[in-house]
Amino acid sequence: MKFDEHKPIYLQISDNICEKILSNEYPEGERIPSIRELGGLLGVNPNTVMRSYEHLKSMDIIYDKRGVGFFTAANAKREIKKMYKKEFIDNELPEIIKKMKLLDIEVEEMISIIQSRISDL
Repeated sequence: MKFDEHKPIYLQISDNICEKILSNEYPEGERIPSIRELGGLLGVNPNTVMRSYEHLKSMDIIYDKRGVGFFTAANAKREIKKMYKKEFIDNELPEIIKKMKLLDIEVEEMISIIQSRISDL
């Protein structure tokens, strides 16, 4: 994993775990790597991974079974999508709308572009 110096590492690790949950690499209800395992895999201090896990626990995305490890929550995907949707609407969409206005891109034109791009995926 390559880290971005402009965002705290624990949040980048949290995002990476969320992406793995969304892609079913870490299925809901299944165990995820231990703090030490993930720290070793990523080459980061286990305390940083613990901070990521605590962050994800606070959002009900993962939970821990004492003495067994950390697991993805049954509703993890729903919670992640809700969180990412809010981030997109609050942070990214206003910038897109601003650019559309500056470039005189009509809503209908943008919808058409989005639909064609989605069908290409």
